[in-house]
Amino acid sequence: MRQIPQNLRDHFERFPKNLVRRSRILTPKPTSMHLEFHQLDRRWEHLRVRDPQQQKHLLASLAEHGQQTPVIVVSAKTAPETYIVIDGFQRIAALQRLGKDTVDAVVWTMSESEALLLERSLRASRQETSLEQGWLLAELEQRFGYSLDQLARRFDRSVSWVSRRLALVELLPESIQRQVRDGHIGAQAAMRFLVPAARVNVADCERLAAAFVECRCDHRQAAQLYAAWRTGTRATRDRIRVPCGQASFPDAGRNTR
Repeated sequence: MRQIPQNLRDHFERFPKNLVRRSRILTPKPTSMHLEFHQLDRRWEHLRVRDPQQQKHLLASLAEHGQQTPVIVVSAKTAPETYIVIDGFQRIAALQRLGKDTVDAVVWTMSESEALLLERSLRASRQETSLEQGWLLAELEQRFGYSLDQLARRFDRSVSWVSRRLALVELLPESIQRQVRDGHIGAQAAMRFLVPAARVNVADCERLAAAFVECRCDHRQAAQLYAAWRTGTRATRDRIRVPCGQASFPDAGRNTR
């Protein structure tokens, strides 16, 4: 067996043996705190899609076990004793409903924009939707002045990918985006059915979205309504305006394959 040359061993011996772990470099050293609700600024809550079912499970878990995971905040530069929430919006809402007085939090010592980007990179609980990506990109571009090139580098994507996500936010009416944020319309249904409809006719898109909400459509039902709209005549599309109990779409069953 060949031995390692002495000059190579000397080279490695010059490096310290107790190296800092990579996770400690990438993750900011947190400061734990107990914060009252009035100290929390939830300005970034609109970047997330609400999940009523998940919220129900979270409420039950907090009621039984208490808060196990702290929320993530950064200090607000312009308001003393105020902290901007980066992650944990559903936990805060559930704790409020349970009548708690304080929230366990960790404070990251960095800027808002850096914290938003870092939290996204560390998030592993669920897959974010294209709309959520677009909402974050739009805020970083408009509020913090990031260019398309900078956003592409920070998201490890192409400039074309960034542009497409921003276009989704610009294309879909704000009223529909609010329905998606509040959990009344599924994010995937909005992407697959409402965005294509908006490209053709914004008014039709809004009527289709209203039908999704009124009928409480699941994904399959939303697909049937969209198929009826896409292949139907003007008269068929106009029938989407009437209440669900009075509307029927005979074309839908033949166009969902």
